[in-house]
Amino acid sequence: MAIHHSATPKAGILLVGFGSTVLQAQTAYERMTDRVQMLFPNMPIRWAYTSPRIRRILTQRGQYFDSVEMALARMMDDGFTHVAVQSLQVISGKENHELLVNCRMFGQMVGGFREIRVGLPLLSTESDMNNTAAALLAAIPKERTPEEAVIFVGHGSPHPSNAFYTALMFHLQERDPLVFLGTISGWPDVADIQDRLLQRRIHTAWLLPCLAVVGNHALKDMAGDSSGSWKSTLEHAGIICKPVLKGLLEYDAVADIWTDHLKQIAGPWAAISDGNVS
Repeated sequence: MAIHHSATPKAGILLVGFGSTVLQAQTAYERMTDRVQMLFPNMPIRWAYTSPRIRRILTQRGQYFDSVEMALARMMDDGFTHVAVQSLQVISGKENHELLVNCRMFGQMVGGFREIRVGLPLLSTESDMNNTAAALLAAIPKERTPEEAVIFVGHGSPHPSNAFYTALMFHLQERDPLVFLGTISGWPDVADIQDRLLQRRIHTAWLLPCLAVVGNHALKDMAGDSSGSWKSTLEHAGIICKPVLKGLLEYDAVADIWTDHLKQIAGPWAAISDGNVS
């Protein structure tokens, strides 16, 4: 049980993203800040990027972002007593596990936070699955014809939680059998999705990111011209690809799922800034 300073209650929010050097991604993060600030106008919002490489590149450009641990240390030093941490992860994989462990350690520090809570990733409950599937289907371009496939491309993971991607594909295909979900670093991969398309004699596929933002994974691994990209691999097999470069945070219905998770943990603290919660 942690021992705490008798400081005046002060609640804050820490948003956590992988980070990106791509302007479109940074704009999406900024929109998320605005969305959260509208929900919690009296709670300060901080950001942390989990990628050391992204943080180094941005530092060279004069843009400074903390790691999760440094951001929490600064918030502790700035007198925050209650902190709601909401990451923009899609699944509860290895990175989310590490986030939970480290946040728990900060919550146990003597003289530290009175309470620290971590919100759920995007795909965490059956309701999340249904809502995300509906949002993704609504995001399909209207120009898509019935005989064309749609492939949402996620990051993927060797972690057991990669199964959430296949569960999401089940939900999608229950509503549209030609909508697929593949992963860059998990299963189903591009070879598996390619086989499924060829078996159905599909000649055109739309490619959309199942990623929080449009960064290098979307620009290079999904839609790039290099030989290993999804676009190049599928086109080499005779499947015309139509990439759509729009991240999940750019769809209001998907961003709402993340903010709903944040409301579950931060909602009870909305009055802390008014000194009404001890």
